[in-house]
Amino acid sequence: MNNSRIAAIDVGNDSIKALFGKLDHELYIPNVVARDIEDRPVIGIEELNEKDPLDGIHIRVHSPALKENNVIYRVGSLATKSDNAAEIDLGSSKSEEDQTLVMLFASLALDAVREENSSIFKRVNNVVDANYTLGTGLPLREVKEGKDVGYRLQLLGSVHQVEFLVTPKYQGLKVNIKFDQVKVYPEGFAAYINLVMDNNLNIINKDLIDKRILIQDIGGLSTDIAVIKNRNVDDDKAQGFNIGVSESLEAIREEIRSKHGVELDSRRDVVEIITKKNDRNHIMVKGSRKSVHEITDRILLELAKKQYRHLRNVWQKNSQTEICYFVGGGAMVLKDYLKTLNNNLDGYNIEFFEDEKESIWMMANAYYKLISDFVRTTEKAKQSKETVKETVKK
Repeated sequence: MNNSRIAAIDVGNDSIKALFGKLDHELYIPNVVARDIEDRPVIGIEELNEKDPLDGIHIRVHSPALKENNVIYRVGSLATKSDNAAEIDLGSSKSEEDQTLVMLFASLALDAVREENSSIFKRVNNVVDANYTLGTGLPLREVKEGKDVGYRLQLLGSVHQVEFLVTPKYQGLKVNIKFDQVKVYPEGFAAYINLVMDNNLNIINKDLIDKRILIQDIGGLSTDIAVIKNRNVDDDKAQGFNIGVSESLEAIREEIRSKHGVELDSRRDVVEIITKKNDRNHIMVKGSRKSVHEITDRILLELAKKQYRHLRNVWQKNSQTEICYFVGGGAMVLKDYLKTLNNNLDGYNIEFFEDEKESIWMMANAYYKLISDFVRTTEKAKQSKETVKETVKK
């Protein structure tokens, strides 16, 4: 019987954030895939194994959960360099996209094949059998529609296989992934857990525990506003919207292409331009530094106004709210615009996480806390049952 390893995975529309085991491994992979052929051309094939596997994820994925099965993909950074790179489309449901599952399985397989896990998972003839206890999440809107049930069932009860093709260090390896347990959490509730509790679910922020809070999670394709009251998400008042930063990033990318003739590989490149510490909102055009400030400001301010209107509408319906926390990668992109709007308009009590990593990794951290607690509780219950059995035998 294989050991079951904890995995907490946030399949964000922009990127995958994954935590494993006893926080001994983490992965960050851009959420981009591209269909490919089996023998992708590689310059310097003899140096392939000297490269970082994350820069060359090339896999075949087989799973009964996929609509299109047995397909070969480039994933992450490698996919961004392809002409046919695919990012999640506006209006998509995360729980119903093959791309969500491909990214999920790829991250698990990358963890399973690590040398450090050779004592945990059995490996025979280049095939690794990996068991995981998974904590992940879906937008509030999808959970309210009951899509979490079908998503969970797709993962449980089947074997999902990832075969590494022309991938540095892992070429020729196959990983059979099984789930002992899958927990799917609503993203707003997860954000609240991360705000007020540590890894053992002990309360660390007593000031917030009984406050009425809004959590506005701005993602790539959607925005969730969780309404927290009496330490729980108010399901009736929580709202999800099909608006995120991806459409605006795409608009910036297109305008830079049409005005300056510069082709950016993906939305991730746009994010780097507007968030980097030095030369923010600048690109290189024919070797010269060029400002794109006017483009980014105009498009992102328009999006920030829409996000602010959602905040205002939800706050008006929950007038006794004490504070709103903005979280997620989209919040980091829009932070300065939202702060300016708020200062000039309603002056709500709003907070952002100044630590960019904390904001972006918030969901993965929350899933880790929740799934770890589930494992601890399950093991305690099992031990109690065993103790009772032994007592009865005596």
